[in-house]
Amino acid sequence: MQERQSGVSNDLAVPAFPPASLEGPTCTMTDMTPIRRILATSGGFVPTGLWGVVRPGATMLRALELTGRPRPRVCFVLTASGDDPSYLSMMYSAMSDVGCDVDHLALFPQPNRAPADVLAAADVVWVGGGSVANLLALWRLHGVDEAMHDAWERGAVLGGVSAGSICWHVGGPTDSFGKDLQLVDNALGFLPYGNGVHYDSEEQRRPLLQRLVASGELPTSYATDDRVGLLYEGTDPVEVIGDRDDAGEEGGPAAYLIEAVGGQAAETRLSIGRLT
Repeated sequence: MQERQSGVSNDLAVPAFPPASLEGPTCTMTDMTPIRRILATSGGFVPTGLWGVVRPGATMLRALELTGRPRPRVCFVLTASGDDPSYLSMMYSAMSDVGCDVDHLALFPQPNRAPADVLAAADVVWVGGGSVANLLALWRLHGVDEAMHDAWERGAVLGGVSAGSICWHVGGPTDSFGKDLQLVDNALGFLPYGNGVHYDSEEQRRPLLQRLVASGELPTSYATDDRVGLLYEGTDPVEVIGDRDDAGEEGGPAAYLIEAVGGQAAETRLSIGRLT
């Protein structure tokens, strides 16, 4: 399957965000410079037991918390799924009772608004799963890549699942091209690492990422098990966050550092919690 979704059609009347303040998103400042944050995940939302109904997991809730706003503005970007209406509807529903304002940027069949304007108003940008190769092509065509960089620089929290994780890195294994995973190496590169997603649940992903790192086709890389996220501040990984009930348990889901050592891949497990 393509880089997975978690989860209203383009002509649905959804109100835009209220105008952004001149200060931009509320965020922790260091020497008056916003902290750039990316939350790269294989999760973000968890099932409720009802068909097609999800709720925000710990990773998404962490993204909201990091904004420092009492009512954050969240923008969904579901380009990788072709702006799938059912996925978008599920995301709006999931966020209905967590105290935030929700908007979305659609590119199909044409941008619903100017991408730079939509992203400039967001405190959290969440990118859904699907085809990371298609996402990258369309983002560059419509200038979304530059607007995403501007949002990151001003302190918006960028995040996403699967394709919405790989896109922030140099690249990683993807099923964008078919059932056999291939390397995509033209991602945005905000983070100077390779990236692996669904590391514990799709059998091709772990060995391919290790081969790509060992061969030098990808640089040092980070990967996440299902329903695990890795938070970066600047370009440094600082925290592993888990959505699942067994997060933090021995043998439970985790993140991983994959490095080339002597021509082979060396993998280091990164458990749930702050990284030291």
